[in-house]
Order: sequence, then structure tokens, then C-alpha cells
Amino acid sequence: MLSLLSEYLPYWIAVVATAFIVAGLLITFVAVSALFFIWLERKVSGRIQDRLGPTRTGGRFGWLQTIADGIKLLTKEDTIPGLADRTLFRLAPIIAFVASFVAFLALPFGKDLVGFELSVAAFFMLSVLSSEVFGVILAGYASASKWSLFGGIREAAQVVSYEVPRALCVLVPVVVAGSLNLNTIGNQQVGMFWQWNIFHDPFTFVAFGIFFICATASCKRAPFDLADAESELVAGFHTEYSGLRWSFFFMAEYASMFAVSGLASILFLGGWHSGLLPFEPTESLGIVFGSLVNVFVFVVMKCWFLVFIMMWMRWSLPRLRIDQVMMTCLKYFLPISCVLLLGVWLWQLIVPMWFTQITRYLLAGLTVTGIVWMMIAIVRRPMITKPGELGGVWAGIQTPGMRARS
Repeated sequence: MLSLLSEYLPYWIAVVATAFIVAGLLITFVAVSALFFIWLERKVSGRIQDRLGPTRTGGRFGWLQTIADGIKLLTKEDTIPGLADRTLFRLAPIIAFVASFVAFLALPFGKDLVGFELSVAAFFMLSVLSSEVFGVILAGYASASKWSLFGGIREAAQVVSYEVPRALCVLVPVVVAGSLNLNTIGNQQVGMFWQWNIFHDPFTFVAFGIFFICATASCKRAPFDLADAESELVAGFHTEYSGLRWSFFFMAEYASMFAVSGLASILFLGGWHSGLLPFEPTESLGIVFGSLVNVFVFVVMKCWFLVFIMMWMRWSLPRLRIDQVMMTCLKYFLPISCVLLLGVWLWQLIVPMWFTQITRYLLAGLTVTGIVWMMIAIVRRPMITKPGELGGVWAGIQTPGMRARS
């Protein structure tokens, strides 16, 4: 776009215009994604809790419920506690949102579809996503509330801890690819799905799971949502916030969820490649249609699916205590991630290429077999059960209360 505009405008005007256009497109995408994720989370939580979720505003599926809530937030009174630091109180949600938004500048949505290509894009995304915690800490400190302060301190301890194994897991596919450029890493995984980095060797396979769990913790998502634990801290660091500033924190959270899902997709899951085509879509289907295919695969099939998994985890798992969260990171994830980094480095030096290719086929085959087996188990389990019994994949399992009644 810059080269196109520079043909008709002075270079500095073309640079500014390109920056505004890219920023406008990205912020629109972030805002629309946040609206969709809020609706999706309500539907996911409703189904898991055996209820319907939004069904009124916008038809039977409640499509417009999030927009109605957004209008409500815009019209609500924006209050600031009397003892709060007014400057920091206003600045905190902006810092949190900007930190999440800036990460999208280096995130490729397809081949060469990136706001600003960086040779160290993976490092850049980790850096700016980590700075979101400053907004949380400022919100907790500036609110003059003990609940907000506790939430901010918890988030500081949690993020500082989980950033280390998360960064180490990012280095695992970086060692395989030999580059920190996300566009380069994505292009190297073209072809069928066994060419993805997750199937390169056992170390990258495990690294994806560790990275995803650490990314979930960095996004303040359950079971690691100690910064805003409602059952303990009212609402945590944003207890005193209302109206538009309150919504900024949620936009930042959902933007971070998509950003880390996009980073995981590029590093481990083939990026914008579907894994079902042996060629690059933009080279065989044309630039426009191929780019649309890349964006659809990256956004819908991979990033949205990983965000859905985060929501599934939130409404299925109980919240951990702060000591359990810290122990899980320091006692398990940190040493495991160090072993994974050392292992993939030795694998690259010692293991021959033909054995790596066999390992790819084996890991991909085991993964597909496990998914197929799980789907067959879900389909074969009876979904309609007697009152008091569990259905679906849990059919046949009885709780102590059920056994006592029988």
C-alpha cells in the first residue's frame, strides 16, 4: 500500500496515510472481534451451564445483545473514587488496550498481509503483550481500593512468572525455523498439515500445549483469572471502573486472546495454511482469492477456534488458588520449557532429516487418530439420559450421590 500511495503522494504523506489506514483497519477488526467474542462467550457459557444464553435482542440467537450492552455502557455514568489518583485512573485502561492493540501491527493474517513486517516480530509481540500488565497494575494502584490493589498485585506476580515459560516455548519453533520473522515462519509451513511445526518433533508438540496454557494465564483467563476473581475480590483490578473505561479492559482482554491465538497459530499450527492443500493459495488461486482463503483459515479456523478453547476452559475448570498458580509455573512449566528448548536444539543438531520426516508422520497420525476416536466416543455415547445421570461423553460415570441413590 505504501508503494502504491507513494506514486501519487509525497513520501512522508504516503507514510502517514498508510499508517492511518492500517491502524483504522486493525482497530475496526479488534472492536468487531471483541463484540463477537462477548456474544460467543455468553453462548458458550450458556450451553455448558445447560441454558440458552442471549435469545432476545437481535433474534433467536441474540446477535445484537452485545451491541445493546455497548450502547448501555456508553450512556452509563463514568465515576471516579474520591481518593483515587485521577490521572492514573484514566490512563490505566488506555495503556491496557493500546498494549494489546499494538501487537496486531506485527501479526500476519496471510502471506505478506501484515500491518508492519518486522524481522523480530515474535519478540515484538511478546514484549508489547507483556506491557498490558502495567495498565492492570496502575488500575489497581490508582483506584484507592484494597480489592483493586490485590488484583493488580496478583496479576503482576502471575504475568512476571508465566512470561518466562511462554517466551521459552516461543523459542522452540524459532529454533526450528531459524527466524523471528512471523511471515517467514508461516511461509516455511506450506503444504499438508504434517509440515506444521507442532509435528516437527516431540519437543515442539509438547511446547504448543505449554505455550497455550501460559498464554491463557497471561490473558487473565480462568482457571488463572486471579486478577479479577469475583468470588474473592469483587471484580479485582477493575472494581471501581464503569462505563466506557470498564469496556476498554474487556476489549484489551479479548484482543490479547486473539493475539496470542494468532501467535500460536503461526508458530505451531501452520499459520494461514489450511494443511489440506499442498500449495500456497496466493500462488495458485490468485492474489485476491488466495489472500481471502488465507485470512479465512487464519482467523476463523485457527484463531477463533483457539479463543473458543479458552472460553471452554473458563467455564469448565475451577479457579486455582494463588499458591497453586505460582507452583504450577515455577515448579512444572519453567523446568519443562527449559528441557523443551534444550531438546529441540539437540534435535536440530543430531537427528537426521529422514527421521524428522518419519516423526512428523507419526505425530500427525497419532493426533488425527486421537481426534477421530474422541469424536466417535462422543457420537456413540447417549445424549439423552435419565434424570440425575450425566450424558454425552460422561455417560456411564456416576457421582457418589448417584451411587448412593442407586
